[in-house]
Amino acid sequence: MENPLLLFPQLNTSASKDKSYYKVMKSTNKEEMNKASKPGAKQKRNRLSLLLQKSEFHEDDHLGKPANLKKAASVSPEEAVKWGESFDKLLSQKAGLDAFTKFLKTEFSEENIEFWIACEDYKKSKTAHEFLAKAKTIYETFIQKDAPKEVNLDFHTKEVTSQNIEQPIITAFDAAQSTVYKLMEQDSYPRFLRSDPYLNLVQGRNPSRPALRRRSRSFTVNEFQDVRSDFTIW
Repeated sequence: MENPLLLFPQLNTSASKDKSYYKVMKSTNKEEMNKASKPGAKQKRNRLSLLLQKSEFHEDDHLGKPANLKKAASVSPEEAVKWGESFDKLLSQKAGLDAFTKFLKTEFSEENIEFWIACEDYKKSKTAHEFLAKAKTIYETFIQKDAPKEVNLDFHTKEVTSQNIEQPIITAFDAAQSTVYKLMEQDSYPRFLRSDPYLNLVQGRNPSRPALRRRSRSFTVNEFQDVRSDFTIW
């Protein structure tokens, strides 16, 4: 029996047309559904604008809190000037220590001031057990090789310190602390005195809206005063 399609070629043509029409319609429907499911460019811009406004509102609200303004104004230019007289005067004042700690964080070297603070706290220990516990923590945090906050010590100082903690006494970390102190005094401290946040304090400038630098990693005067050391294990 002959093939019906050969006898009636119009049937084959009709089928091909139906298939083509079906494909075109399916593709068109799919595109329309995709367009319907995707927000338009205008809608996207509106959503982005709302998000930015919401972010700025909360940020400005945070910066404008009375507590933050009070902290920003707590350091007078006269007090800030005293920080420049000597490194020891800077560290002897809580506000100065906090400001310097914040500055070191911008240079990714805050482990130096945290080690110095830990050593100062270590000297306040009252019992042998307290000396031993704190000495072990300081050594594992700052001294030993590949410590999470290892400070830069020469081989001799590191060896002496390692021996001292076997039977720790009040002077166990004196050599290491002195080395780190001199490093900060000669290297980081001069840069701190040239930094914009410090100069702003000395000149009595207190910008209340750091809009131009809001999204950068640098810090503002408000943040400068609100710093607290992350070293809380003591």
